[in-house]
Amino acid sequence: MGEQENKRLLTVVSGVSQPPLINEESVRRYKEKQKKLPAVEEFTEGIRKGNRTLLSQAITLIESSLPAHTEVAQQILEKCIPYSGNSIRIGITGVPGVGKSSFIETLGLKLVRNHHKLAVLAIDPSSERSRGSILGDKTRMEELSSHADAFIRPSPSAGSLGGVARKTRETIILCEAAGYDTLFVETVGVGQSETAVHSMVDFFLLLMLAGAGDELQGIKRGIMEMADAIAITKADGENIARADRAKAEFSNALHLFPPSESGWIPRVITCSSRTGNGINELWELILEYMGQVKSNGFFEKNRRDQSCYWMYETINQSLRDSFYHDRRIQRFLQHYEKLAIEGEISPFAPAKALLEKYFKRRYIKLYYKR
Repeated sequence: MGEQENKRLLTVVSGVSQPPLINEESVRRYKEKQKKLPAVEEFTEGIRKGNRTLLSQAITLIESSLPAHTEVAQQILEKCIPYSGNSIRIGITGVPGVGKSSFIETLGLKLVRNHHKLAVLAIDPSSERSRGSILGDKTRMEELSSHADAFIRPSPSAGSLGGVARKTRETIILCEAAGYDTLFVETVGVGQSETAVHSMVDFFLLLMLAGAGDELQGIKRGIMEMADAIAITKADGENIARADRAKAEFSNALHLFPPSESGWIPRVITCSSRTGNGINELWELILEYMGQVKSNGFFEKNRRDQSCYWMYETINQSLRDSFYHDRRIQRFLQHYEKLAIEGEISPFAPAKALLEKYFKRRYIKLYYKR
């Protein structure tokens, strides 16, 4: 295209009004979205009254990595703590395909129909490659999610399981302050996330599927030891016999483990989300467990131990975040990483040097602030 053609294309046709460079309507809409957050007192009061919108916004602030949001979220948490703690916290996990969502909806509907308020918090591990996550609980629990006394909140881990687990622990406080007396904390799969969930719940339930090969294959001993009960799901139709066999196998396996600190002897039951068989039995089992651990003092001790555990976890996570977000450390990291890759230094020497630089700098800052 020649220079003459370029000039012709760039010439404004006379008599035709040109659109403004800035769309005022878009600017107005953007400003509306950037409205100030409600005050901390408004958040707290709204959460106490069961305002689901303010509860969801407060949880979003907890999950945010922005320093301003973190500060507000901590203030909301501090004001909600006195109203928390009055719930049954139940951890639910199981292998993929075991029917966690169907099970939670069936049990959840039973609870809300009996005048309980239920919150379902799902720790949903994100893909390390795409950073995407399933977050499909609301679509799979269609009837439960539309119930006025049920609140379902999935949280993608985005590659930081420790961080999202800690934020789920904080979300529990907000949900309890909002009046939810029963909390389900659901995890996807059997792995590292179960240890985090076990440290924030009162009762840990492992769901298993019968008829999927060796019932004990691939189940970590640690997960089995953490379970307060095992439920064999989909025990209906032709699968009832297989479920009963699986129940016997798991019951025998549980007897090999040492007694738990709570004094509770874990049990195995069969249930079906489709027919509802075993669901009432399971809930009665959970209530029996709660009665026992409250009477022997383990309930309060466990809650205190969990609070202490999460204090240290928060310290560890905060130190880790502070270290890797330090711009000076980031520059040194790139330099030492190159040397380590090329084999010029061992990986231990730069790690020690970086930590010394980090803590020395923090100490100097603290000294001059005095």
